[in-house]
Amino acid sequence: MPRPGQPGRIVSGSYLEEGMGPDMNMRRRGGGGGNGADHPAAGPKSLKQGRSGGRGGKRPAGNRRRRNRPFWKQKKWIWVGIVAAVVVAVAVSVPLALLLHKKNKSSDSASSSDSGYDALTANLASISPDSIPASAKGTYLDPYTWYETIGFNITYTSATVGGLSIMGINSTWDDSARPNPYVPPLNESFPYGTRPIRGVNLGGWLAIEPFIVPSLFDDYSLDQGIIDEWHLTRQLGSSANRTIEAHYATFITEEDFKEIAEAGLDHVRLQYSYWAVTTYEEDPYVPKISWRYLLRAIEWARKYGLRVNLDLHGIPGSQNGWNHSGHQGLIRWLNGTHAELNRNRSIEIHDQLSQFFAQDRYKNVVTLYSLVNEPLMLDLPIAAVLNWTTEVTELVQSNGITAWVVFHDGFLNLDKWDYMLKDAPSGMMLDTHQYTIFNTAEVVLNHTAKIALICDSWYPMIEAINVTSTGWGPTICGEWSQADTDCAKYLNDVGTGTRWEGTLRSVDGTAYCPTASAGTCNCTLANADVSEYSTEYKKWLRTYAEAQMSAFETAMGWFYWTWHTESAAQWSYKVAWKNGFMPEKAYKPSFVCGDDIPDFGDLPQYY
Repeated sequence: MPRPGQPGRIVSGSYLEEGMGPDMNMRRRGGGGGNGADHPAAGPKSLKQGRSGGRGGKRPAGNRRRRNRPFWKQKKWIWVGIVAAVVVAVAVSVPLALLLHKKNKSSDSASSSDSGYDALTANLASISPDSIPASAKGTYLDPYTWYETIGFNITYTSATVGGLSIMGINSTWDDSARPNPYVPPLNESFPYGTRPIRGVNLGGWLAIEPFIVPSLFDDYSLDQGIIDEWHLTRQLGSSANRTIEAHYATFITEEDFKEIAEAGLDHVRLQYSYWAVTTYEEDPYVPKISWRYLLRAIEWARKYGLRVNLDLHGIPGSQNGWNHSGHQGLIRWLNGTHAELNRNRSIEIHDQLSQFFAQDRYKNVVTLYSLVNEPLMLDLPIAAVLNWTTEVTELVQSNGITAWVVFHDGFLNLDKWDYMLKDAPSGMMLDTHQYTIFNTAEVVLNHTAKIALICDSWYPMIEAINVTSTGWGPTICGEWSQADTDCAKYLNDVGTGTRWEGTLRSVDGTAYCPTASAGTCNCTLANADVSEYSTEYKKWLRTYAEAQMSAFETAMGWFYWTWHTESAAQWSYKVAWKNGFMPEKAYKPSFVCGDDIPDFGDLPQYY
């Protein structure tokens, strides 16, 4: 194990990936699985070949979400022009579910007008409650039960494709938009393989992660065990629908898609979980509501010329036992007592999803179709995952999916993919997630050494895996971050510590900050508000980000993790972009690998 304060030795990935590397406490992005007994030293994205690993990113303790207030919270709207007869008719006809919904809405929403509709639901006045069939009243198809109706088509429909509802969207669409002059409009083919993807994730929105939205978890004591979306929705009980949909309606808005395009990005990776499609008897999850927001998100992407990578982030049984799969703990997909049940369920879900997204309206905008996020192949039977991947790829393609089918490397050493799935169906893309902060041999490196690692080690590694003759073939980096510590709140699970300060596990007090030997490792400065960042620190963060962009662009490109967080600035592309530590345009970086690494002045190494 490298001594704190000294350069870390980057041991072989195959050694690290088995959880045996002495330099590594593995970690999962949104959390480690259950307890140490379940996943002994493993951690999500950081497993890769000494290459780095797991995803992470939470926010500083005590900080609340910081975002522009939606227009509907900035001023009260008085809705006029509704004739008295309509007002009376609506008031008499509105179902009890709507009245309860209005009563329970958060107090900071715009005040209601005499019509009973507020700024989030004002367009309900354009339809009659009588237009909703009795069989649909009070269900997720009934717009009178929706937290928000603005931006949705509220004309009732029972139409489905693949058994999935066509709800909230218009019957026509326009694919003529482009996000910037350097990429083709949606109705022309994107030159994958010759122009890199420059994209961003929308993590923590439709698939909730504690570190991205800690405000949903802050009010609970640790002994209550509210550590993931499964436990949160169970705790919320009858208020879960209202609370979770309020999050869907406010955390990401149309303005975010507009800004993503303005930042020079051209793709979004859209996280959603299986409960957007269905739930099972044992599930506490809020069912199907996120489906409507997913469909609207795709339309917003279309409006701004952004192509979409559909990312099924949580699958029945959990594919990795980490909190971002929905249920932290045991892996029961392809594993354990319900392995076959959850395997069949996941195939049925993809059968429905692929039928739906094979429609003509999605062929130009949904150009990447991801099978499952981060299956932990260090614990799962590898052959079972490969067989499932092949079977589901053949299924979705037979259902008409023409998008790239994306599958994750499972945290195996990338070299292993030189030989696996080489006879897989065509049109597939390998997804790898790269982070330095979950690898104790890498997080301990000083600022300059971290950038050298990216350009000297990651760059040739990514370049090689992307070529069939030297690696697997087409490869995307679906997650990475400019965070250089694991200090963000809840990053390593609710209630756990950090590698940076040596508090991750009680059995190991080793701190992995580069200045640990001097006793200066501290998360306070690492978690400081962005307004306190020095010019030198911003310069380093931007260079570190641009070095990674340069490395990943040797392959198919990248998706940053993530666009928006409540308070973890180093995990928010939006915050970095607006505060000068991301390039003004993603396609115009100021640093690429091969350039001299800049001088960062007197920047301390302990944050």
